[in-house]
Amino acid sequence: MAGNDIERLINYLSKLPGLGPRSARRAALHMLKRREALMVPLLKALESAAENIKPCATCGNLDTDDPCAICANPERDGSLICVVEEVADLWALERTHSYKGRYHILGGLLSALDGVGPEDLNIAGLITRAGAPEVTEIILAMSATVDGQTTAHFVTDRLKGQDVSITRLAHGVPVGGELDYLDDGTLSAALKARRPL
Repeated sequence: MAGNDIERLINYLSKLPGLGPRSARRAALHMLKRREALMVPLLKALESAAENIKPCATCGNLDTDDPCAICANPERDGSLICVVEEVADLWALERTHSYKGRYHILGGLLSALDGVGPEDLNIAGLITRAGAPEVTEIILAMSATVDGQTTAHFVTDRLKGQDVSITRLAHGVPVGGELDYLDDGTLSAALKARRPL
């Protein structure tokens, strides 16, 4: 039977996404076997992250600097703001290396079932940023869920009167996707979003 410190370590590890109790036990054993090479550096990295990483006051991204590296980068296109739900969505878009504008993180999606209203999201900050003279386009990159679409419609209504175009990510057949394996909603969205060749 493991001691209290080990059980506490396993308990905290099991709270991480993708780690259940068994995976947490394996991770804890792996770290304990490699204390100097893995556990001590991880502890230092966690302490440093807890002390130094903070949300960017402009967009909501996480960074050690404020404004974050994306907002402070003069090579980014300041006329484009891509609106995402969470920091993970920003990271996913950045992995593509295909978007060179700026971002705005809402901090979630509107959800009546979860009690998340407009006042719980960073929508006011987006409205303020959209009014800047250099901003010409707002790209809504919310998930294709009911809550994502509800949030996109709400944001669109709030941006009316601003001198910006509002676009959204295309929905439909993924690159490399086979039609037989796609759900009906995806196929329907792909048909509606078709374009000439």
